[in-house]
Amino acid sequence: MKLSIVILNYNVRYFLELALRSAQAAISDIDAEIIVVDNNSSDDSCQMVKRLFPEVKLIENKENFGFSKGNNIGIATAKGDYICILNPDTVVAEDTFTKLLDFSDKKKKLGIVGCRLMNGSGLFLPESKRNIPTVKVALKKILGNPDKYYANHLHEESQDEVGILVGAFMLIKKNVFDAVGGFDEDYFMYGEDIDLSYKILNSGYKNYYYGGTSIIHFKGESTLKDRNYALRFYGAMQIFYEKHFKQNLIFDLVVWLGIKLAFVFRRIRKNEIKIISEYIFISNEVNSKLEAKLSEKLNLKTQLTSVKTNAEVIFDANVLSYKDIIEHIKNTDKELTYKILPNQSNFIIGSNDGLSQGKVIVFQ
Repeated sequence: MKLSIVILNYNVRYFLELALRSAQAAISDIDAEIIVVDNNSSDDSCQMVKRLFPEVKLIENKENFGFSKGNNIGIATAKGDYICILNPDTVVAEDTFTKLLDFSDKKKKLGIVGCRLMNGSGLFLPESKRNIPTVKVALKKILGNPDKYYANHLHEESQDEVGILVGAFMLIKKNVFDAVGGFDEDYFMYGEDIDLSYKILNSGYKNYYYGGTSIIHFKGESTLKDRNYALRFYGAMQIFYEKHFKQNLIFDLVVWLGIKLAFVFRRIRKNEIKIISEYIFISNEVNSKLEAKLSEKLNLKTQLTSVKTNAEVIFDANVLSYKDIIEHIKNTDKELTYKILPNQSNFIIGSNDGLSQGKVIVFQ
């Protein structure tokens, strides 16, 4: 088998369904499998997978083991030569895996390959490619100067070696993953992707960023951005530096302050309420059930042209490919908001920024 896609899920049932729809379309011509590991979700994620995706291998954990252990459990059962670690709040294009596997097969001493990630508004996510976070670089990042933290010397659509890749999307050979011991389970959530990238580099492999394909990462749908987020993120960074760098008392102090400040600023942040001027439905025909649910007329278009500012665009994946949807969101006005109607589904879903949770509208 060429590829195993491992998706770790926790209470994001609708994002998971969208991710699975897009992933299935992307492996139609590849000898591949999809493995969903559920970390004891309280929603109906597992029932949904069993009902709608019986061919997907489902592992139901009886407790929330976190990102590292949860993924390790799934990867241990994988049969593919390559593993793709994929977040449940992502949308991949139909040719994403074909392009990346072709790129990877030509590389020697291949470590991890990542790709271009953007949020639900089409904005490029700089964590798609990062430098090695030395203590000096990390301190600047925590204090608000992230220039050296991200690999900004590489254009977002380039292809080149890079230090650190993001855990939302990682393609890696299974034997390499096993050789370095997989994800370090000392990390519950956050930091494990930095640790794995760094371990692989230190083992003599090369990590690559491939900007020739874009995917959507709605970013953070599995975790509210609250005090627990700050504690886990900065705590993960402490684990990383204790493992790989000498103890630094100044760094420890800044981390402590970072946790306190992050908590304060995140508590006072208010989500902006966006006024939608009109709904644009990119499809071949109006969906009357969706129109009734929105209590608004859907302005039907077959292509995205001449759209008013502050309109919400709804893409019908029963008509459009996921690649077309991703390209539309990537290349159009960032003042618009977007939602996707997954193929064979009864909901629309999207996220307007990287800090607030996405919105799901279910219709019957």
